[in-house]
Formats: sequence, C-alpha cells, structure tokens
Amino acid sequence: MPLSTQSQSESDEYILVASLDNARNLSNILKAISFKDHAIFNATQNGLKVTVEDSKCLQANAFIQADIFQEFTIRQDVIGFQVNLTVLLDCLTIFGGSTVPGVSTALRMCYIGYGYPLTLFLEEAGVVTVCKINTQEPEEPLDFDFCSTNVTNKVILQSDSLKEAFSELDMTSEVLQLTMSPSHPYFRLSTFGNSGNAHYDYPKDSDMMELFQCTKTQKNRYKMSLLKPSTKALGLSCKVSVRTDSRGFLSLQYLVRNDDGQICFVEYYCCPDEEVDEE
Repeated sequence: MPLSTQSQSESDEYILVASLDNARNLSNILKAISFKDHAIFNATQNGLKVTVEDSKCLQANAFIQADIFQEFTIRQDVIGFQVNLTVLLDCLTIFGGSTVPGVSTALRMCYIGYGYPLTLFLEEAGVVTVCKINTQEPEEPLDFDFCSTNVTNKVILQSDSLKEAFSELDMTSEVLQLTMSPSHPYFRLSTFGNSGNAHYDYPKDSDMMELFQCTKTQKNRYKMSLLKPSTKALGLSCKVSVRTDSRGFLSLQYLVRNDDGQICFVEYYCCPDEEVDEE
C-alpha cells in the first residue's frame, strides 16, 4: 500500500501516527458527534477520545480504541489538539465515502506536535491525496463529574426500541421528560408538543430491556434541542445505556459496531432543564 512507503525519517518526526485500512471506520463514528464545528482530540496509549461540546450543557465523546487501528503509534503519554471537525470529515470522505464492496479508502493520520497541522494521507485505488488541517491548542473540556458511584438509575436498551419511541413521540416538544422508577411506569419517555402530551413506556421485563437497575424514582426534563444531536449516534448503534445521577444529569452511552464488526463507544452527557414544572 503506497501509504506505508513513507521514509523512516519522516515517520520519526511524528508524535502520533494512526492508520486505518478503511477510513469509514473513523468518519462514521465522528459523524455521530458532529453537531459543532470544532472537536478536541486527546490521544493516549488506549486510543483516541474526541470531544464536542455545546453551550456548557451538552458534551459528546467518541472513544476509538487503539486496537481498531492497523497502526497506532504515540510518542507521548497524552497528546491533545483541537481541529475543525467539519473540515476533517470532508477530508475523510474526499473520495466520496464509497460503500462499494471491496472498495475502501485507506487512511494514515499523522501529527508532528504543537503548532503543526494534522496531516491525512488518503489512498483509494492507487490515488493518494494529502490533506493538512490546522490545529489549535485544545480548550479544557467541561467536567460533568458524572461518576458511577453517583448513578441512581440505569437501563440498557436495544437501540431499535429507542428509535421507535422517538418516531412515535412528538418531536415539536421543547423538552423530553424522562421518568425512571423501581415501580410503574419503570421507564417512561414523555413529550409535550403541538399535538398534546405523549408517553412511551417500557416495562422492566420488556424484551428490548437488557438491564434495569433503578433505585429511586426520578423525573427529569431535558431540552430536546440538546438531545437531538445524539440521534446521529442512536442511528449507528445497536445498544444504548441510559443513566441518571443524583443531580439528574443524563448519560447516554451508545455501542457502535464499525464495518469490521469492532466496537466503539459514543457517550453524550446532558444537563437537566432547570425549568421543571410538575404536570
């Protein structure tokens, strides 16, 4: 493959090199969090964590483990930079993101360090394109302080059932109300839109419910405008973990399988809406 023919001296300059035989395995997972232009990249020995935020109320993280890459070389403990995610996705799909069986775009992503661009070498059918994307010093991402010890309620659902719920609820509603309870209604999604109030209930023994752990009744509302970006991840995923903590903060963790059957995770954190009026 032409991408592997770079000289050793060139490769030695880079503090980060990540290669994929199929660039779609990266572009698909990044599309799941592409609701703002800029993304913070953090690389460690474990792989890449890509973070996108909105209005200090919403944070999305994509986790791409090191073993998903055919090559993953990192010469520092932690490497961080910020890039324009829209431009990056345009580059990753520069060959049109072919879905033809047996045809894929190979990717070699390289970074020399602070002040240098992120360099992409993309190859398809013997044609190599080089893209250089300016990097910036990363902003400090928000700490939602969402730790497992404070989780009060957790369910794991088949993604198809959540897609079905969203298709039946009234998405003109400004908020989505989430009720989680050890007793009836167990797990309920509610909207309050132009067509009136709508509810979608899941029994705790539903075939679509893989795990049900609710310790107390919680009823929280979340701005629909903040939750809508997460439907991109929902569309790619096969399972979703829904967790709330003692403050009512929401974590949505999506399990996504890539084209090669490998597993990545996308997680959304969302603050509860302050304007909560009991119906």
